[in-house]
Amino acid sequence: MKGFEFFRMPQTIIYGRQSFEKVGAEAALCGKKALIISDKVMSRLGCVNQCCQYLHDNGVASAVYLGVDSEPTDQYVEESLDLFEKESCDLIISLGGGSCIDTGKAIAVLATNGGYIGEYMGGRKIADKAAIPHIAIPTTAGTGSEATDATVITNTDDDVKMMIKQPNFMPLVAIVDPLLTVSSPPHITAATGVDALSHAVEAYLSKRSHPMTDTLALSAMRLIVENIENAYDDGDNIDAREKMSLGALQAGIAFSNSSVCLVHGMSRPIGALFHVPHGYSNAMLLPAVLEFSKEACMERLADLGRIFKTEYKNLSIERTALVAVESVKALCQKLNIPNLEGWGIEEEKFNLSVSKMARDAIDSGSPANNPRVPTKQELEELYHTCYHYKFATEDKVQG
Repeated sequence: MKGFEFFRMPQTIIYGRQSFEKVGAEAALCGKKALIISDKVMSRLGCVNQCCQYLHDNGVASAVYLGVDSEPTDQYVEESLDLFEKESCDLIISLGGGSCIDTGKAIAVLATNGGYIGEYMGGRKIADKAAIPHIAIPTTAGTGSEATDATVITNTDDDVKMMIKQPNFMPLVAIVDPLLTVSSPPHITAATGVDALSHAVEAYLSKRSHPMTDTLALSAMRLIVENIENAYDDGDNIDAREKMSLGALQAGIAFSNSSVCLVHGMSRPIGALFHVPHGYSNAMLLPAVLEFSKEACMERLADLGRIFKTEYKNLSIERTALVAVESVKALCQKLNIPNLEGWGIEEEKFNLSVSKMARDAIDSGSPANNPRVPTKQELEELYHTCYHYKFATEDKVQG
């Protein structure tokens, strides 16, 4: 390892079954009135009311914003920030998937630093004032956003997903309770689970990886690979849910400190233009991107191959790397992950958008961290490949 590395994570992480019950006590340490950022699904399931009760029991008042719907936008940020100020809140609690948590991060920073959220993209504006205390509570085992200092917000004027990464976007507290993920239906469990796997894999393959991130990424890959199918097949399997939640958390910490790569760079424009949820778009792209990158990261992909297939530990590095790619493809097929065509994106509109998507992906900076850095033309070709991509596997390892 050359030089030195930074490693950032929330000040406090509480994880495990029933950890949600600790939100009131943690909130009481941070403020007197919380704005809860959530969505209608969490409200309907009773999770928002439960959160309000935990806060009330600890002497903390609350207001609620339920406007988040799918991917976070600058409009959600503006609306919730207005409510935060109108209700004189001094604390943010985000309860939901990555969209709720990313929205909460934006409010926490803007409430003290001001401006438009897009001004923080690319470091044009630095959040030099401490953010409002933010307690992040994920309800899916996927994004890992509860433990990252990045937020992704869509600019609704130009349909660009703005990836913003600065230290003060990191939540103060992360509460990871696997019981909150039990309500996730199989298709959400699948998409968010492969999203978490992509975080762990890209953290491990990134040019900016280092020993601390490698340790977490390897652990996350193992937890996810060994448990994702059980969580998908039986949503009430709490042991599998617990390990998936821990894996997603570890993957989030890992990629926040080593960066994501090509999958995420390509994924954000798809989400912005075609409104594909982030977890799905990452899952759709992961196998094809690993095929594209394989020759530049054989040894590290081989480590993933040995996690998938322990019985192949004596294969050559080249063959074990191929095991990794084929295993990811097989996993996506088992979990019924659609390709872009299967999602319902109209091919003509997709083709007309490919050049813009490739440009936006490069501008995000993430592809530059990939083991193999694509040209714009290669990116365009890869988008076309992913549109019709087939997850069916072939027996390329034996023989």
